[in-house]
Amino acid sequence: MDSSTTAGLWDRLTGIQTAPEQWLVIATGLVALAAVGPRPLWRVSRNAVTIAHEGGHGLLALLTGRRLDGIRLHSDTSGVTVSRGRPTGLGMVLTAAAGYTAPSLLGLGGAVLLSAHRITLLLWAATALLVAMLVMIRNAYGALTVVLTGGTFVLVSWLAPAEVQAVFAYAAVWFLLLGGVRPVFELQVKRRRGGAPDSDADQLGRLTGVHPVVWLLLFHVVALCSLIGGGRWLLAL
Repeated sequence: MDSSTTAGLWDRLTGIQTAPEQWLVIATGLVALAAVGPRPLWRVSRNAVTIAHEGGHGLLALLTGRRLDGIRLHSDTSGVTVSRGRPTGLGMVLTAAAGYTAPSLLGLGGAVLLSAHRITLLLWAATALLVAMLVMIRNAYGALTVVLTGGTFVLVSWLAPAEVQAVFAYAAVWFLLLGGVRPVFELQVKRRRGGAPDSDADQLGRLTGVHPVVWLLLFHVVALCSLIGGGRWLLAL
């Protein structure tokens, strides 16, 4: 089939691909776990989680009618998303709550697509989201990080064999599911030590009058439930 035609591209996008064997699915999960575990690797791989985190803030800001001014990603794996609109209200609450939940929910959505054998759709959707985010990046390091991440997805989705695409897609989804858990525990430790007074949980506490610990608990629930549910879909359990 000629994938250069519109019909060919649509068929490729909506087609069903073969999932990797079970042992490869487990192997990709172990690789993702290795990227999330040791601190030296985590300091590098966490950049991808920060992209999802800040992207979540930006997406909800737009969906709730706020004006998104820009996103900045920093070399210490922190980031900031600036939006304009009412300083209080549901839109601001949803925007603030979207950061720590975004990686896990994206991973969960990816697991749903992979369980339906929509590997190409997943890769192209991820690429589209990264391109959309690149438009809103306002610093050089952030642009470089998003370009490298998006470029990897483009190269894999267009040039790699189907088997490599499948392995890459499963590894990426596992990484989001696992990588969404660790930042919440890191935030919990920082708050216990008196750090991160302006964290998302603390901002939500000030916005809603609900104690930040409750919001932190919500982040934990979303991350762990997404990991359990997404893992079951990926493993076809």
